Amino acid sequence: MTQRTTILGLFALAALSSAQTPDTQKLLQQVEARSDPYKAMSRQIWENPELGWSEFKSSALLKEQLRSAGFRIEENIGGQPTAFVAEWGSGRPVIGIIGEYDALPGLSQDAEPARSPRVSGGPGHGCGHNLFGTASALAVVSVKEHLVEAKLPGTIRFYGTPNEEGGAGKVYMIRAGAFKDADVVLAWHPGDTHQADDNSHLANISAKVRFYGKASHAAGAPEAGRSALDGLELMTHAVNMLREHIPQESRMHYIITSGGAAANIVPDFAELSMIVRHPDLKTLDGIWARVKNCAEAGALASGTRVEIEIASAYANFVTNPVLRDLLDKNLRLTGGFTYTPEETAFAEKIRQSLNNPNLPPLDTISKILPPQTTVSSVSTDVGDVSWVVPVGHMRAGTFPPGTPLHSWQSTACAGTEIGRKGMMVAAKALALSAADLFHSPELVKAARAAFDQKMAGQQYHSLIPEGKQPALPGRP
Repeated sequence: MTQRTTILGLFALAALSSAQTPDTQKLLQQVEARSDPYKAMSRQIWENPELGWSEFKSSALLKEQLRSAGFRIEENIGGQPTAFVAEWGSGRPVIGIIGEYDALPGLSQDAEPARSPRVSGGPGHGCGHNLFGTASALAVVSVKEHLVEAKLPGTIRFYGTPNEEGGAGKVYMIRAGAFKDADVVLAWHPGDTHQADDNSHLANISAKVRFYGKASHAAGAPEAGRSALDGLELMTHAVNMLREHIPQESRMHYIITSGGAAANIVPDFAELSMIVRHPDLKTLDGIWARVKNCAEAGALASGTRVEIEIASAYANFVTNPVLRDLLDKNLRLTGGFTYTPEETAFAEKIRQSLNNPNLPPLDTISKILPPQTTVSSVSTDVGDVSWVVPVGHMRAGTFPPGTPLHSWQSTACAGTEIGRKGMMVAAKALALSAADLFHSPELVKAARAAFDQKMAGQQYHSLIPEGKQPALPGRP
């Protein structure tokens, strides 16, 4: 440990211990007292799941609730119709809380512990974003009322961020300057535990790779054709050989979205969708350069042409020990929760459907776990925000322990009181943490010092090309 790190750690501890904290129990009671319309809204968003950049009903519900609470609304952030910023107050500090509300394709599910789609093949909230945006909205409204009561200066802000599930909506908001004047931003995510985050989520890059060849009769004149599918398969073969020669923390996965029209026609078009991940943004950039070489090699060998379109890219998460400790402290003040007998029976049926003999104990949900320090194997565009402003991140147990995200099981729980109990843990911890930051400028300064130390010698750049526009529905 360096001397600078030691000094920073002592500074953070001193800031936490000297914080002029709000009346914790009163604020917790106030969050609980105004929760009913937010719980109802989370269910309403769950019943009407919308895919990324199509979250018109979901964002409208959140904006209506925030506007009625006295927040100013700025819409269409970064050219995204469902992106918005709601704020109240003036001056510094500017404390933001992130909300998401997009759903996932193919995960429609009733609030039942057995597979039962509400709409066959339809979308569903398998990542719990119906709870995510709603908890954050409840937190900012509660903080606003606390600032009025305590007569404190500053600005509380809600970031309505679309299409986290593959669209990197926050990157376009960053480029539009939505975060440039924020002092601290807080965020959370639904999960199967209550704990503050101290891990770096994986940076990733997502792309469409398209091969163009020449069609011909596959039996009568194969020599006249140039198979786009051959080029694609040569690329994937090279990629699968590449796996042996990249850092083991990396992840590469793809699907073939188009492979030709008929077996007796040499395909003149083929396409795959691919995601590459790594804990470090710079290392990912180098891996991606090698993947592009695989694509070029496939095109060269097959006599075809290849085009690569970057669909989205996420940075890894820059952790902040000051905000981690603040969220951990306030998570513990929420007390967590336990399941009722009926909820316990529901949760056990969900867990039985997973066919996993190594699930954690169900009563894990009643505990606040120590901050997670291992590298998460998932990605989020909250990581991009953490490169431009100090960000604190936590998770709340909206799903029974062991329930994976992006599953019908998580969709089912996100529409029940099981999910809403976790949502309330998040809303309370976020509200307490934001209130602490308003009461204690020392905490804000300590969070910035920790951020500056982590970012020394580094500069943020997204792997999404400059000038690229969000791929909105209907936009070429």
